Amino acid sequence: MKTIFTKVNWKGRQILLLSVLILFAAVAEMMLPSLLAQMINSGVTDSSRSTILMLAAVMAGVTAFACIVNFLSVRIASRISTNFSAELRRQIFEKVQSFSAAELDRFGTASLVTRSTSDITNVQNFLTMLLRIGILAPMMAIAGLVFSAATGGQVSSVLCVSIPVLLIGCGIVILFASRYSVKLRQKLDKINQLFLESLEGVRVIRAFNKQKAESLRFGEANTDYAAAAMTSGRITSLLMPVINIIFGVTTAAVLGLGAHYVETGAMEVGSLVANSQYISMVLMSVMMLALVIMMFPTAYACSKRIAEVLETETSIQDGTFALQDRPLRSTVEFRHVTFAYPGAQEPILKDICFETHPGEITAIIGGTGRGKSSILKLIPRLYDPLFGEVLIDGINAREYAVDDLRSLIGYVPQKNILFSGDIASNLNFGKADGTEPDWQEAAQIACAEEFILKKENKYHDSIAQGGTNLSGGQRQRMAIARAVMKKPEIYLFDDSFSALDMKTDQTLRKNLKAAMGNAAVIMVAQRISTIIDADRILVVDDGMIVGQGTHRELLDTCPLYREIAEIQLGKEAV
Repeated sequence: MKTIFTKVNWKGRQILLLSVLILFAAVAEMMLPSLLAQMINSGVTDSSRSTILMLAAVMAGVTAFACIVNFLSVRIASRISTNFSAELRRQIFEKVQSFSAAELDRFGTASLVTRSTSDITNVQNFLTMLLRIGILAPMMAIAGLVFSAATGGQVSSVLCVSIPVLLIGCGIVILFASRYSVKLRQKLDKINQLFLESLEGVRVIRAFNKQKAESLRFGEANTDYAAAAMTSGRITSLLMPVINIIFGVTTAAVLGLGAHYVETGAMEVGSLVANSQYISMVLMSVMMLALVIMMFPTAYACSKRIAEVLETETSIQDGTFALQDRPLRSTVEFRHVTFAYPGAQEPILKDICFETHPGEITAIIGGTGRGKSSILKLIPRLYDPLFGEVLIDGINAREYAVDDLRSLIGYVPQKNILFSGDIASNLNFGKADGTEPDWQEAAQIACAEEFILKKENKYHDSIAQGGTNLSGGQRQRMAIARAVMKKPEIYLFDDSFSALDMKTDQTLRKNLKAAMGNAAVIMVAQRISTIIDADRILVVDDGMIVGQGTHRELLDTCPLYREIAEIQLGKEAV
């Protein structure tokens, strides 16, 4: 918990003002029993109406003052906790943005969502209670003990037994309840994960008629979470009965002992009433403090999960090489690169070597799961290789600042992600200050203009989250247009033409070749027709390059490539 509190800049003036206001509120509330005792002893006993009215007016004024001060303190405490949570969310969002794919895989989407929403809300609620009750309760308890000793004498000795018993009882309940806090957060992560999976895969689930199976899977996780929550709830539900029993026994003991002292004349009735109220305030303060402490296990578990994100250092660190000092332009070279995903038992890429130059198209083809996409992920440093070097413009990619490196690259991933907004805002991901002529040029190159111009609002037509209101081919062309908008020095296409028909594929490649200029293009493809004109084709099998050359060269030198070509184009055509 220390970590998250040190990550936020606190405003000392607000904390100081809050403490002063709470102190004033505590003093005001402590004055009321003393005023009531004076009213009984001096006003009621002596039948002095003027004394009663005067003290009643003073008590009303003190009560009004306490209400105003409490209102202000609640407002300040809420502002502090709200600003704290907002700053924490901002830091988590920025931290997650800096994560490499390895860190994102480690935490998982569902867990990161829970940590940045539900966990922060729990910490915020605890902080609000801590700033209000956590400061007020100790003040009330100490002041109550002092006033009780001053007005009640030996009657207040009852607290010497009740307070330790109350603390021990609350402590035992809280100790058992705290064991479930971390478990509940982990089970909530599991529920969120299953829920996100069902939302993302709803079409597949329906297509395979697996609604019942998914409902059962979610139901098991939900039942597991509910069982743990109910067990935790049963334990915490014991807290109020424990407090009420101790509260009631203490009150009865105070009144019984006080009645004896009143009967013997050692104490006045007003002092007994005041003393019983002070003791009630002390017990109430301890009870409120116990409620705050009861929130601590959940807040602590949540804060640990938040701190885990904030303290995680990304494996992708910035280099110091200046972008303008590059000796080359638009070149990519792999030198004996070996790469394995975190937790994998063996490398997915082994001793990869190739080089691409300005104005060239390098294509990568091979079987499914052979490491083709992994090669592309190493270029913008979504991951770093285990061994070997990835050189961009003659310099190791690790030596660049990550933002500088990625500014050179236009990347179209295998899964085309569009963002909610409109067509123009998605295209401007590639160029923040893009204008309509830029959109038109990019859309024309990517063959996206034909469906954009048919829409009612053209480039300002809305895009749903994930681009769900577009077809697969339209999303793919939008993603290509977004990369073209950037006018990068290096284009990376990860199987980005798979959803296109043969005619659109051919037209798009022709447009791209005319528009790319001196940019280097590296593309992963499954269809030989897409890469047949490439300057260099890499054939990847089992994480290794087993063939390299042009289409005609590979037909003679690489059996795997010839086999793929014969399957796709036919033996007669080959």
